[in-house]
Amino acid sequence: MEFLKTFGLFVVTAVAEIVGCYLPYLCLKQGRSAWFLVPAAFSLAAFAWLLTLHPYAAGRVYAAYGGVYISVALAWLWAVDSVRPTITDWLGVGVCLVGMGIIMFGTRHA
Repeated sequence: MEFLKTFGLFVVTAVAEIVGCYLPYLCLKQGRSAWFLVPAAFSLAAFAWLLTLHPYAAGRVYAAYGGVYISVALAWLWAVDSVRPTITDWLGVGVCLVGMGIIMFGTRHA
């Protein structure tokens, strides 16, 4: 159960980061309204706050978060950008998620 809670929190965190970066991208690359920067700032603030909710050491959380971020970014690629990930993309996601699990739930020394 701890794994699902941690993974879910990482997914929400990744979505907050991606939205916070995607909205400025829309402003800068696609000429959308500068007002998109307001929710982007809130989203990035939520991203930073969400990372603090983990009970583990910050460095471990940041390292493991990277694996989940990659998987959410590829899902975003498919859902928002309409670019279907390749089999090697999914293979890479699998490797990253295994690494995330090892980092977050592996043996700890005091």
